[in-house]
This record gives sequence, C-alpha cells and structure tokens, in this order.
Amino acid sequence: MTDRDTIAVYDARAVDYSKLEPSQTPSETLAAFLNALPNGAHVLDLGCGPGTSARHMVRAGCSVVALDASAAMIELASKVDGVAARQASFDDIDGTAIYDGVWANFSLLHAPRTDMPRHLSAINTALKPGSLFHIAVKAGTGEARDSINRLYTYYTEAELTELLKAAGFTVGSYRRGRDKGLSGEDADWISVTAYA
Repeated sequence: MTDRDTIAVYDARAVDYSKLEPSQTPSETLAAFLNALPNGAHVLDLGCGPGTSARHMVRAGCSVVALDASAAMIELASKVDGVAARQASFDDIDGTAIYDGVWANFSLLHAPRTDMPRHLSAINTALKPGSLFHIAVKAGTGEARDSINRLYTYYTEAELTELLKAAGFTVGSYRRGRDKGLSGEDADWISVTAYA
C-alpha cells in the first residue's frame, strides 16, 4: 500500500482498528487456513494491522512474519509475542519459495488495480509450490474512497479469479459476506484461498 491518505487513517485509528476483532479464537476462515498448513509453517501476514491474525497464527505454532505500511499498526503488532513485525509496503514482498502460506486479509484491496498483477506474482514466487494464499477484498467494481478517506479497489469474483490464475495460482472456492468495518459502513466482501 502506498496511498498516503489511507496509511494516515490507519496510523490515526490503529487502536480503534485493534478493537474490531477482540475474539480470542480465530475466525472460521482463519481457522480453515491454519488447519491446512503444515506443522510449524512459515507464514507471511501481509497487511497485518495490529497483529490480530498473527497472534492466532503464533498460537497455532506458525513462524510469522507480519508486514504493514502503517507505523502505528506495526507498533501494535510488534507487541505480539513470537511475531516478527516490520513496516513495509506490498512492493517489499520478495524471496523465492520461502512461505508455506500468505494471509492477505483485506489488505491488497488498498493497492491500485494496476499494481495487483505485480503483487500477486511476487506472492506466488515467495510461496513454496502448492502452498496457500488467502486473499479477501471488498466486492464490486471500480475504485473509491470510503467515508474516512481510505482508498479501495473493488473486485468481482471473475476478475479476481482471472488475476490469480494469471499470476500462477490455482483458485479454490470463494466465501462471501457483509460486515461493518472501521468506517462503520456495511460492505460486501469476497475471499478465497488459492494455491501456488
């Protein structure tokens, strides 16, 4: 993520964001992702926010690298025992065949549409063959800012599937939902686990 206004929102609202998921147990989607990983999996939490998902990953026995463009989010994530958190953008994804899983839960939707193929290709390269990639985005078309000035790129299932396949992924089944986020607005979303 390189949009300065979006990063500024997360810097200012990091504590508020950390309260959105206070559960001590992983979501159904995260639990399924964790159950599909090998023991002691090396996982990248991309756009980790305050480290909520990373905490569940560590508790499940994973070795976790957590990246986020927001300094305030990284400050919170770095307080999670066992998480190696650092400030970085999507363009900082590198390495070849080093991760057993990449978790990009409502993070890549902040990247401009024109950058998504490059990011997905880098993620595919960083994953070990056959490994897992979870991505969740808001459903729809176009790009827009929400009421608190975060930039979003919206995707349909067909478009996201095409992008994932072009990056070398095998695409699994989709999940759909509708939730309130940090802005308080209801939004439809889609998520999918793909395989490198």
